[in-house]
Amino acid sequence: MKNTTIQVQNLKCGGCANTILTQLSKVEGISDVLVNNDTDEVSFNYTSEEEFDAVKTKLSDLGYPMVGEQNSLPKKAKSFVSCAVGRMTK
Repeated sequence: MKNTTIQVQNLKCGGCANTILTQLSKVEGISDVLVNNDTDEVSFNYTSEEEFDAVKTKLSDLGYPMVGEQNSLPKKAKSFVSCAVGRMTK
């Protein structure tokens, strides 16, 4: 099992963090998800590159692409929706 920390874009608050925690915990093979709002970092354990890629895709789909990836207006808009959903499901 490998542990990694990636820096993401559009992470604004606890609602965002809650959405990321909830959604990444559903990805098979991913465990120990932690979100740090102060550093815009997401940490998690994974066992294969396919799982790592699944996390990157899931984060991007939610509106939180990795730093260095394209952060288009639709992704920014998705992050606001994910943030709102995260606030409602706390």
